[in-house]
Amino acid sequence: MDDSVLEKSALFAGVPAKKLRAELASVPHHIQHYEKGETVFHLLEEADRIGLILRGRVQAQKPFPDGSQVNVTVGGPGELIGAAAVFSRARTYPCDIVSLEPGAIMMFRREDMLLLLQKDVRIMENFMAELATATYMLQQRLELLSHHGIAQKAAFWLLMQIRQSGSSAVMIPGSMSKWALILNVSRPSLHREIRKLEENGIIRSAGKRIEVLDQDALQSVLSG
Repeated sequence: MDDSVLEKSALFAGVPAKKLRAELASVPHHIQHYEKGETVFHLLEEADRIGLILRGRVQAQKPFPDGSQVNVTVGGPGELIGAAAVFSRARTYPCDIVSLEPGAIMMFRREDMLLLLQKDVRIMENFMAELATATYMLQQRLELLSHHGIAQKAAFWLLMQIRQSGSSAVMIPGSMSKWALILNVSRPSLHREIRKLEENGIIRSAGKRIEVLDQDALQSVLSG
């Protein structure tokens, strides 16, 4: 297991490596491996496990009776999955969590995570911050999905990143394909809309870096 993933995760931020290893050794958990396309948690399944992604990426998918699907979030190494569901009153997973590539996840049962949280106040504070952040990001995600056009979704995401970082230069999350997954659009369509924004002088794109040249024009795109 790569300890660096644990040490860099938000859950264990500020916890010395030696102490972290000792705490984990005293709390039951197991590492589960997944193949691409395998479901980690099922929609409406009893939420009794929390995962910490060690390797690979997973996607939260919300299926609907008509066969359509909304891709809610994408998580990678160091991120928690299932925590909000496990500690909710409903105690069921609200989405399918599907592995996008071969990966490994450290699994804790609810009672074991509670035991871990009691061992170090830093871990408890980090866990609470992660739950609060997940709630905030879900609200932002819902607003993103309320925009139907691809250009509007890209504009909203870029403006949101600018507000959070205070910089007009934005790094897309990993690749154009991953960004398209987050926006719930196809990669070719997203690439086409980004080219249009460039041609109109609103942004400048260079690899994974996008510089917003005209925030007012980008806001106009968002407004429709």
